[in-house]
Amino acid sequence: MIDLHSHVLPGIDDGPATMEGSLEILRAAHEDGITQLAATPHVRDDWRTTPDAMERLVGEVNREARAAEIDVEVLPGGELDLGYLDTLDDGELRRFGLGGNPGVLLLEFPYVGWPIGLRDLLFRLELRGFRAVIAHPERNTEVQAAPERLRELVDAGGLVQVTAASLDGRLGSRTAACAQLLVSEQLAHLIASDAHAPSIRAVGMTAAQEAVGDDALARWLTDGVPRALLDGTPLPPRPKAAKRWLRRH
Repeated sequence: MIDLHSHVLPGIDDGPATMEGSLEILRAAHEDGITQLAATPHVRDDWRTTPDAMERLVGEVNREARAAEIDVEVLPGGELDLGYLDTLDDGELRRFGLGGNPGVLLLEFPYVGWPIGLRDLLFRLELRGFRAVIAHPERNTEVQAAPERLRELVDAGGLVQVTAASLDGRLGSRTAACAQLLVSEQLAHLIASDAHAPSIRAVGMTAAQEAVGDDALARWLTDGVPRALLDGTPLPPRPKAAKRWLRRH
């Protein structure tokens, strides 16, 4: 499996404070079957992560992981706040490219409210050569009330990432129902952990795969689409599945 959203870098945002905490997350990821994990620290007003700091810490965590014989490759990236994008030039955005792909950006969807002008933002990013992956919209109250609102963003070329803990019910029944609906209605494209620690909001990708209940679709969400994004290749076709395959909570 490939996990394209995590907060594994030490002391840079609300993820682990120390390198040992980073290694604990990587151990949990390895045990969960993950081979590659994108470090996507927050990039926003309260966590003004720079590309230099992100890249330096990715290198340090990879070195420490190899020394500890943890077989998970940490990749670069960033979780970009919608309101902070205008402070970054194209060169900085490319360095925050998801998993090292300079043409893909992970955008943080807010937990409350619908971002004004989001479709236009995706269009402007496309003109600049970027494709957007929208992080965890199933945790937003507006999306929970009307999941179909995301369709205009998907139709505009946006990809949607749902959180593993949302799908398997660890973040509550309302969030689980929304995440499951997004997958069943073809409004989600990849599952990621958004891991901040090896415990709460833990990696849990295997549990999310099991919640999907369809092996081919689960592989598409956790390997097929993430791998294509890393490689810069077209997304593989979505496997056909019945709409009622998801486990209900």
